[in-house]
Amino acid sequence: MASRLGIAILFYYMIFSISFKHINCYHVENQWAFNDNNNKLNIHLVSHTHNDVGWLKTVDQYYYGAKDKIAHAGVQYILDTVVQELMADPSKKFIYVEMAFFTRWWSQQDQKTRQNVKMLVKEGRLEFINGGWSMNDEAATHYNAIIDQMTLGLKFIRDTFGDAARPTIAWHIDPFGHSAAQASLFSQMGFDAFFLGRIDHDDKSNRLSKKQMEMIWRGSHSLGKNTELFTGVLYNRYSPPPGFCFDQGCNDPPIQDDKNLKGYNVDDRVNTFMNLVMTQAASYRTNNVMLTMGNDFNYENARHWFKNLDKLIRHVKETHKNVDIFYSTPSQYLKAVHAANLTWDVKTDDFFPYSDCNHCYWTGYFTSRPAFKGYVRDSNSILQVCKQMEVISKATGNSSSEALTKAMGVAQHHDSVTGTAKQAVDFDYAARLSDGREKCKNVISDAIGNLAKKSSSNKAANYVYCDYRNISICSITQKSKSFVINVYNPIARSISSTVYLPISVSSVTVTGPNGKSIHAQVNKNMNYKSQMQYSGQAPYTLVFEATLPALGYSEFYVKTIKSSSLSHFAELAKTVKFNLPNEDIVMENKYLKLTFSNASGRLMSITTKLGKQSKTMEVDQEFLWYNASIGNQESSQASGAYVFRPSVMNPIPIAKNSKKGSVIQEVHQQFSPWVTQVIRLQANSKFAEFEYTVGPIPIGDNLGKEIISRFTSKIESAGLYYTDANGREMQMRKRNYRPTWKLTSTEAQSQNYYPVNSRMYIKDKSMQLTVLTDRSQGGSSLKDGQLELMVHRRLLHDDARGVGEALNEKGVTGKGLIVRGVHIVTLAPPSVSAKLHREQAEMMLLKPYVSFSNSYTSSQSWLSNSNTQMSAIKKDLPENVHLLTMQKFDNNMLLRLEHQFAAKEDSKLSQPVTISLKNLFKQFNVTSISELTLSANAAISQVKPLHWKTHDSATGKPSIEKMTTGNLSINLKAMQIRTFNATFTTHG
Repeated sequence: MASRLGIAILFYYMIFSISFKHINCYHVENQWAFNDNNNKLNIHLVSHTHNDVGWLKTVDQYYYGAKDKIAHAGVQYILDTVVQELMADPSKKFIYVEMAFFTRWWSQQDQKTRQNVKMLVKEGRLEFINGGWSMNDEAATHYNAIIDQMTLGLKFIRDTFGDAARPTIAWHIDPFGHSAAQASLFSQMGFDAFFLGRIDHDDKSNRLSKKQMEMIWRGSHSLGKNTELFTGVLYNRYSPPPGFCFDQGCNDPPIQDDKNLKGYNVDDRVNTFMNLVMTQAASYRTNNVMLTMGNDFNYENARHWFKNLDKLIRHVKETHKNVDIFYSTPSQYLKAVHAANLTWDVKTDDFFPYSDCNHCYWTGYFTSRPAFKGYVRDSNSILQVCKQMEVISKATGNSSSEALTKAMGVAQHHDSVTGTAKQAVDFDYAARLSDGREKCKNVISDAIGNLAKKSSSNKAANYVYCDYRNISICSITQKSKSFVINVYNPIARSISSTVYLPISVSSVTVTGPNGKSIHAQVNKNMNYKSQMQYSGQAPYTLVFEATLPALGYSEFYVKTIKSSSLSHFAELAKTVKFNLPNEDIVMENKYLKLTFSNASGRLMSITTKLGKQSKTMEVDQEFLWYNASIGNQESSQASGAYVFRPSVMNPIPIAKNSKKGSVIQEVHQQFSPWVTQVIRLQANSKFAEFEYTVGPIPIGDNLGKEIISRFTSKIESAGLYYTDANGREMQMRKRNYRPTWKLTSTEAQSQNYYPVNSRMYIKDKSMQLTVLTDRSQGGSSLKDGQLELMVHRRLLHDDARGVGEALNEKGVTGKGLIVRGVHIVTLAPPSVSAKLHREQAEMMLLKPYVSFSNSYTSSQSWLSNSNTQMSAIKKDLPENVHLLTMQKFDNNMLLRLEHQFAAKEDSKLSQPVTISLKNLFKQFNVTSISELTLSANAAISQVKPLHWKTHDSATGKPSIEKMTTGNLSINLKAMQIRTFNATFTTHG
């Protein structure tokens, strides 16, 4: 966002305005050691617009140009006038990025305009760059959703404009920090280069001084050179050089080149421009410089820009013979840089966290709007189930996954899932997801109904999904005397999952898919009045363990009974108060033991039985809050939607009690009227579940608050901690340290915060404490043995980064947002921890889809008429293989198979693995496969990776693995994802 540039531009002017006074442009120009034979400086003018898919206005408002008082922007007019200008002059070029907007505009064009646009694309004058549905964030996004949104946008480009229009440049000019996983994914999608706009201000200063603004980025330690990608940091982020914005909304002077009129300014404008260009050129290594001539929603009147650029080009060429200046694109710039044949430095870490001044770390958005972040992650799980069902079932009704796919594409935008849009826009994002979810729930209901009916002549049962089951509300389970539960497992491996259902009575029976009784437990809910925003919450929760087949479902029948004297009724859990004299509370199963202090109610220790011998370690867990800064003498910077800047930290008082049962054990904790937690230990689980409920955060004291859950252990972590990169490989972090430049310590907490998308851990030689999250959060380790995750934020001041309002979510009642989330925790030796957290993260990403039907009058009717168990595959996939994608792909099927372990992470499961698709599926046979790029927009054989010389010791060229399709066997190396277009024939 242009308004976020304020501090950086001020810094730019302070530093470089001094330099300009001492630069003789002509002297520098003539002394430049160009590598090109023509000894010229090549100035690449890249005309572009950055179109946020929602931020200050909604997607629709931005497209149509509505709500002009909020922000002047109309995307339809940008595309209208750009096409007109390109058609009028063959020398002009333009790049465009966001397909969420372009597809809408394209659908409204007549045939002549479409033909003109196709011609412009074919001639390379209108070039698609990046090409995703949106320009996704890189901190709060999961790789599954990133791949989906890129696939959606790139498929449109390929289907509409052909293979020749395939984008080859990744262009993330506005996301607030950059992930190694993102670079790795872009490489696997077949991109040749990655240009980015935002890196830490000190990192940028260091790179400018050392001419290290461009590099080779290897984003995957496991895949190595096969993920290397030329990466360039843009000089002006994505703005034009200061003083040279020619948009109708800018105040910079135009090129006035009529000497007969007053105001003639060509000499001054050209000299100023060339001073800026030469200063930029001094920080790059080739005789090519790329100038980003555009900004947020620029070119609404493209004539403003192009007329002035035409004049600038003409007058620079007339006065500077040793310079070539022209309309260009990033791909044209890359070609010139590659031709220089230089040797480049290699980067293997990431660009987090981002800061734009000493006290301005953009680490707050890792957690901002936590409820929406959770909704996005949950919607991804529903979307994957929906797409699977469209393949597995012959009948999915009139709905489709399209609406949710597009809504999820919008949700990955760097102002959506980040929580940095205005509140009204965030509501719009959520509404889009809700609409898409409803359509997908119809697809899934129809699919399950048809899969479950035993006879084609029978009417399919109707299955409903309960969105509020996590807060103990589900009409069908609370009001029906009997009902069927269908639990679908979207993982291609059989699992065991604990099912929680809100019910109105304590006496029920549960029948399994084989007609036999299932051991179950009923817990009395503890609903705290201060945290109840909805009426109708159930008094009880039914809990049982469900065994689920791979890529399939199991059904269960629940019936209310009048008496609990039956031997197979669900067990009512007993409550144990935290007031037993001198006796601590213990939860224990065959893998873990958690001990809680009777005096304080806090977790005291965890005993792990997951290694060769049991080991007990002191572990404490508590909630605390940071007082959000509103600015001080050091800096006026306040904590806000983007920036995390704490002032002080205060612990919260505690009081607790517990529940025990044979299916699950629970400890209920109340830290304050607005912070409660339930800790659960399931009978056969290697993890403990910490379900927190935080809010409404009180603000009566006029203090913004940022809430953390902190674990403190005896692990000797030596300043190191590990966070995941978008759910993929783990990144090692070191407190108060950056791998490639010297960190100036100014903000002890926020400078050490990193994005935690799915998990975080600390370890020493003997033990590892791992915490998995159900949504993206910020996390850190501020002391050895400690691990903290920020779970909620409520702030009263804006952080001056453009959104213009405080992050103060009011929730349903207006008193403040209440957030319920889960941390999954385990303690184990490092040698076995990867197996634990990889498989658990997979199950948290693709949660069982639980739906309900009351279409059957009795358990006998259900057993007689329903296929109570189904699996779509004949054999479970290996433990280290994840079925990432199974969806319709035109008339075929798109399959992505992933090796979900990193190299050297596990002695057995990190090894290569081979699977065969031959006769794997029950409903259909795969007859042939052709391998595609990760984004599924090109055959793998079409991709010719560029070779770059590097300063490191790695040898060999990047390779694309070719495969033989005869036996449908697929080899997977650690962290490798392979994508296939599969033809198939259905049975019957």
